[in-house]
Amino acid sequence: MGDPAGVGPEIVVKSLMNKSVYERSNPIVVGDAGVMRKTVNLLQLSCVVNAVSQVSDARFEYGTIDVLDLTNFKGDLVYGKVSAEAGAAAFESIVKVIELAMNNQVDATVTAPINKEAIHIAGKHYSGHTEIYAQYTNTNKYAMLLAHENLRIIHVSTHVSLRQACDLAKKERILEVVHLLHDACQLFGIVNPRIGIAGLNPHSSDNGLFGWEEEREIIPAIIEAQKMGYNVEGPIPADTMFSKAIGGVYDGCVAMYHDQGHIPFKVVGFKWNETRNRMDVKGVNITLGLPIIRVSVDHGTAFDVAGRGIASEEAMSISIDYAIRMAENSTKK
Repeated sequence: MGDPAGVGPEIVVKSLMNKSVYERSNPIVVGDAGVMRKTVNLLQLSCVVNAVSQVSDARFEYGTIDVLDLTNFKGDLVYGKVSAEAGAAAFESIVKVIELAMNNQVDATVTAPINKEAIHIAGKHYSGHTEIYAQYTNTNKYAMLLAHENLRIIHVSTHVSLRQACDLAKKERILEVVHLLHDACQLFGIVNPRIGIAGLNPHSSDNGLFGWEEEREIIPAIIEAQKMGYNVEGPIPADTMFSKAIGGVYDGCVAMYHDQGHIPFKVVGFKWNETRNRMDVKGVNITLGLPIIRVSVDHGTAFDVAGRGIASEEAMSISIDYAIRMAENSTKK
């Protein structure tokens, strides 16, 4: 469900108005049924919210939104407001959906955005979804993958300082994310994915003129990955690699740090719609390395538009599509 005060419930409801979702899967929302009913009323839709206490009680019928009702939001819902009540409800929903997946009651999970401040004032000190998933699935090695059409980017490091990111560009970690990216692409239906690996420094250091990380860490990782049978190429200067990927040269890319991957991704996946006065977002965020499937929209709670009925559900719809494809292909392996 995401944070009740954000656009999460709205984009969930709008996505479930697509009949093809029910033709391909059995969707169930985890959260507070009261919040979801208020959202349906806000959008003036004729669908029905069916509150259930267990997955097996869901109807899975188009026109009915099944909600595993945690009845965990007791306060007055004020859209766009950070609150401990909303943070607690969002956190509990995440923990519950992880539990369902770990117990094989659901095949994949898709998360709506949460507000980190709300989570913190609720007493849950996590950086975000990824860290919650990692702890509750006992996962130590994981990575973030951003996906939009041909552009799929995994990161060697994410939420650390740029100085720390340079120190984390190590051979072992690069090999780890190559493996995760390769396996993820296969879940997307790409049999032999072509992977581009970025350099850390400008021009991939120009043979040592602008740094030593390529020679000591990145190139040895690429050579080792090739010996292991992975179809990898690099180190490629980041200012050209992503353009090649968008054009279809690579099925996946390895970025060395957060902004190196996020900036090109958001340039193509985030478009400001001046006519509708909103940001149209199509990118998704997938956590790799977990024992369960987790896909998320790659945008925040958008408190500035919450409760106005104008939030775009495109990213949520794409996230659901990715989760279904990954679940289908995981059963084939």
